[in-house]
Parts: sequence; structure tokens; C-alpha cells
Amino acid sequence: MTWDMRGYLDILDKKGELAVIKKKVSTKFEIAAVTSKVDGSKALLFENVRDTKFRVVSNLVGTRKRFAYAVGSTEDKIHTKVISAIKHASKPKLIPKAKFMENQSRDLFTLPIITHFEKEPGPFITSSIIYTKNQEMGTQNSSFNRLLRIDEKHFSIRMVEGRHLHRTFVHAKEHGEDLKVAISIGVHPAISIAGAYQADWGKDELEIANELLDKKLTLSKLPYSQMSVPSESEIIIEGKILQDKTHKEWMVEMLRTYDFKREQPVFELERIYFRDNPIFHDILAGFGEHQLLMGMPIEAKINKELKHVLPQTKNVVLTEGGCKWLHAVIQISKKHESDPKKAIDATFAAHRSLKNVVVVDDDIDPSDPVAVEYAMATRFQADTDLVIIPKVRGSSLDPSSDQKNLLTTKMGVDATKSFSKRSEGFEIAKIPGADKLSLKNYIK
Repeated sequence: MTWDMRGYLDILDKKGELAVIKKKVSTKFEIAAVTSKVDGSKALLFENVRDTKFRVVSNLVGTRKRFAYAVGSTEDKIHTKVISAIKHASKPKLIPKAKFMENQSRDLFTLPIITHFEKEPGPFITSSIIYTKNQEMGTQNSSFNRLLRIDEKHFSIRMVEGRHLHRTFVHAKEHGEDLKVAISIGVHPAISIAGAYQADWGKDELEIANELLDKKLTLSKLPYSQMSVPSESEIIIEGKILQDKTHKEWMVEMLRTYDFKREQPVFELERIYFRDNPIFHDILAGFGEHQLLMGMPIEAKINKELKHVLPQTKNVVLTEGGCKWLHAVIQISKKHESDPKKAIDATFAAHRSLKNVVVVDDDIDPSDPVAVEYAMATRFQADTDLVIIPKVRGSSLDPSSDQKNLLTTKMGVDATKSFSKRSEGFEIAKIPGADKLSLKNYIK
């Protein structure tokens, strides 16, 4: 494995997973448009971006295959690797010299920030990981928070109420202080994956990243914020989140819909650091990379917690139709009639944003929507197997919910075989040898 984004790009290039674009492109809509056309396909490296010397990379971990490369795993072992890294999280090494110190700026217009969608209020940094001090625990926190450029010195910073960055911001504000933070752009995707994981309060996500990177992650301490950040980052921004200033913004979210307008805190720039020949990482909201980066760590979390509550859990999949966020399919080896209801309750508890959970047997592939619908068609009765949970806390992203009060109605579906029915009636008929047969031997 390699420990920075450039090494990861070298791996993608060797595996035929990277397309290099030499045509001059604009940061306003064009890069987003090209990225949208390769969703589910190759990563892109734009080498000739108008009005900047920065290169831009997008769709970096836009497939499960590249996600597996990022954590040093195979596709079927991604969750095992992530869960192990969480369990054995370890402190990275601190070194004095950082590659990002090669260049400096005090102007946010130095960066090739992308404008993605027609009705967004301006250009957003979408790959930014924010590092701040957890004042209560004395540890450092990492989190994904998107940034809207307001002018050459200020961002509007999106925070979710109750999440860890917001808690540290509120703590600072209550003590009459601005919150010093650091921001990284362009890191090895294992660091992004760890940053997207909703770790327990007081846990440092960079320690999870260190395990994903085989304990090879190095950090460097910054002069203004005193944050320790990945030393091989492409770009680092230092500054403070102002306690008494807000800016109205709205953005496109995971569902590929516009969020409602929100008054958000304002970040004020101290300094930008960046490497020679720097690479700016952009994530296209609502497309594959965004959904995988946010959804896969949550998938790992639900797998971990559900297998603890219900050991007969085989797999948990956040569905593509649910934008890897709102809908889940749970595969279990059913032992008791009560198992599916327990799985539904535990899954909703593990991920508050979930809206719909379907439980299937271990002969149903939870990642195959046709197979899941088949289970619902043949193993589900709405009068006995449907769980409705009205008016509970859900995702603020869902435009059909009560967004003012953050309330939604959740649904659980037990699409497993009933023990009270004839077991042979649920058996999926098989043809001996069909799974090993190759049509090439028959049809030329």
C-alpha cells in the first residue's frame, strides 16, 4: 500500500482504473459534468484546469473495487477490514516535516473550487476533512464538512447539529471563543473513509486511518491551529470558525436533491499550504463516490453493531436506490420468528437516518434488488410482517419528511420465510451443474 493520494493514483493507473484528461476544462460545471458521465466507471485526473496550476481528481473511490484498493482489501472483505481498523485503532507517528509546506497562500481563490449544479449558491469544496480539538476529551476529531466559498477569506461551513464538529463549535461559542480548525484536501482515501466514519465521541478517526494504512500514516502539527494533520496531504487550510457570524447556504445532497437554505457558521482563513504540482480532490455530490464514501463506513458500523446484537446476521447492505443512506437490506440466518423484528429495531438504532429496512433470508442476495423484491413477493404479508414507526427522528435530507421538526415515518419489512408455513414452498429450485456451466462451450 501507499500512504498518500499520489501513490493511490499510481495504483489506479497501473490497474487501468484512471483516465487522464489533458483537454482544458472549467471549474464551473464542466468538471462536474464530465464526472457525472463516468459515474460507476474510472477515476478522473484533470491535468489542464482553466485559471489554475492545480490539477483536479474526481471519482477517486467511485466503485467498490476502488474502495477495496483504498483500504487494502478485497471487495468481499471491506467491512472486515474497516471493523478491524476501528477495533485496533492506533496513534500515527508525528513528524516535523510535511510535504504540504512547500507553498503558501492567503487567498481562497488560489484553489480550483468546483461549481457543480445550476442552482447552488456558488463553488463548494466537497472533499474537505475538518480537524478540531475535542475540548471535553482532550482528543482530536476528524469529519467531512462541505465548504462554500464566500470570498477570498471566508467559507460557509456545513455542520449537522449534534455531530462532533458542531458539539466542539458550540462548546467554544459558549466559552466566548472562535474555534480553531485545520482542513485537509487531497489525502489517501483511507483517511477520507476514516473521516466519514461516525466514531464514538472522543475517538480520533486518524487512528482508524492509521490502521487502514498498516500503521504507516504520519502527521505534522500546524503552527496556528495546533492540529495534527496528514503530513502528505496535497492541501492544508488553517483558520477559525467564527462564533458570531453566519451565512445562508444550500447544497445538493446525497439524494441528488437541493437541501433547504440554512444559516451556517463562517470560517475565516489564516493560511493555505500546498504541495508542488498540487492535486485538488473534488467529490460530486449525489453520485457514486459521495454515496460510497458516506455510506460504506455506515454499512460497516451497522454490520458490526447488528452482528453483536443478533449473531445470525450475515450481511447488511445500504441500497443504491436509497442513496446508500436511507434504505438497508439485512440478510440473516433466521433461528426464531422474532429475529427479523429484532434486526429491524437494531438497524434503525444503529443508523438514525434510515427510513426503510428489509430483512431477508440467507438464500437471498441482499445486494440484488431483484432478489430482494422476489423475497418480498413470496415471503412477506403486509398484515403481519410490516413494521410502521411513525413520527420519529430521521434524515433531514429526505424532502418528503417533516424537515422542520426532523421527523419521518419508518418502515420495516420482514421478508423471511415463516416457520409456520411449509418449508418446501419457499425452496428456490436449482438445476444441478448450471452454476458451473459455461455457455461458451455451447454457443459460439
